[in-house]
Amino acid sequence: MNKNIIRPYGDTLNDGKMQLSFSLPVSADAFGKEAARMLLLQMGFEDAEITGMRDLREGFTHFIAYAVTSTGIDTDKIKVKVVETPVMDMEATDEYISEHLSRQITVVGACIESDAHTVGIDAIMNMKGFNHRYGLERYHGFNAINMGAQVPCEELLARARAEQADVILVSQVVTQKNIHIKNLTKLIELAEAEGLRDKMLFICGGPRISHELAIELGYDAGFGTGTYSTDVASFIAITLAKN
Repeated sequence: MNKNIIRPYGDTLNDGKMQLSFSLPVSADAFGKEAARMLLLQMGFEDAEITGMRDLREGFTHFIAYAVTSTGIDTDKIKVKVVETPVMDMEATDEYISEHLSRQITVVGACIESDAHTVGIDAIMNMKGFNHRYGLERYHGFNAINMGAQVPCEELLARARAEQADVILVSQVVTQKNIHIKNLTKLIELAEAEGLRDKMLFICGGPRISHELAIELGYDAGFGTGTYSTDVASFIAITLAKN
């Protein structure tokens, strides 16, 4: 096998064994179990085995399965767009801002439209931060304004204009029916219509946000799972200094 072709690892390297988790609108019995197994076989998996089954009520069942795939991926063909600015800790970022900008950076952040989940925006902006990384409110180099959840796009842009913000930071956690795409697109279109798009950095983040998606939607950067306030703060400071 080409050493650049990788497959899932179960018991031995590249054996293709996978654990899968999914739900079906079937009863939690022998019929439902067989339906789940047959689905995996029709999807191209081999040696499918249902090892866990839990009744979710109202005719739905959750399954845990193990199966084997013969599909591999050539790692030489993988191309990923990522934020490439170096990541600094809080002290280094504050020092960088002081040296290169000599002023505070104003960031206005919010969860826009119907999204009521502030865990993401709070992890980046709140003083206590997340996972031993303080939020932007604790940085000396940032004036961080967190508007919270369910903020209409129009109100976010109005506040950013009033504060003469350098950056608009948007979090989208709810993604059902791609509502995050609609909300993020709405914000950018309104910003362009109001002449604000080129006057501020627009950054978005969330569990289904990638840098590539953010660029495609018209944002300057996107941050997904596994990123912290240090990633966002470093990108903002370095990008504004270059501009």
